[in-house]
Amino acid sequence: MALSNWAAYLNRSTKLLRDSSTKILRMEGADGPSRAPLTLFRLNSKQVIEQFATGCDADIGGTSARNKGSGSTATSRFWGEMRLDVRQELQGRIRGGYAGFRSKPRPTLFGEMVDDVSNHQFLALRLRLGGDPRLRNSYFVNLQTDGPITTDLWQHRLYFQRNDGGWEDIFIPFENFILTNTGELVQHQIVMMRERIRTVGISLLGGNSGVSGSYDLGIDSIRAVNEEDVTRPPCK
Repeated sequence: MALSNWAAYLNRSTKLLRDSSTKILRMEGADGPSRAPLTLFRLNSKQVIEQFATGCDADIGGTSARNKGSGSTATSRFWGEMRLDVRQELQGRIRGGYAGFRSKPRPTLFGEMVDDVSNHQFLALRLRLGGDPRLRNSYFVNLQTDGPITTDLWQHRLYFQRNDGGWEDIFIPFENFILTNTGELVQHQIVMMRERIRTVGISLLGGNSGVSGSYDLGIDSIRAVNEEDVTRPPCK
């Protein structure tokens, strides 16, 4: 390459590098954090339902029953019978009255898939409550983050407003979730690692309130949203 051409090449390369560096420093062309609603799960197909696992006290000696499957109009349904008694040989050793479901971990070739909700203020759930009305205050939503203690769960009670079995949207501020471990409140609360949400689920804790009966919960979607998307007062 001739000397004059080499000099021109160096000058052009230097200019491109300088322009690129300036754009990086000024964040030119970079998009800001998105505030658009983020859908974590829309439970409207068999494939999505299969991404969730269920459990109840019958797994450890209780007598409750649970089912999951499709509801009407392409939504999901979680239903069963909440019972407080346990098998005779386990009486006094375990407590009955539990059922729940949660999303399964999502492993990939590059590690486990997680959701980043750090740019959103609320967890939004579209649900339909049925079953025995005595159980309406026994539902909780649970979030698991990608932290070192796998038994930690961030939990908040689900407060339903409707009594007619219709669909409703429930909005819960992420900052109002409480850290628990194996069902007990963690004494030293920390800030939720919202950029690494591992699983999300709903549990029915009839044993805590001593209430039994049939339960029936319709689930349409689970999303992360901001204040401009909230259509009713959020839960406290």
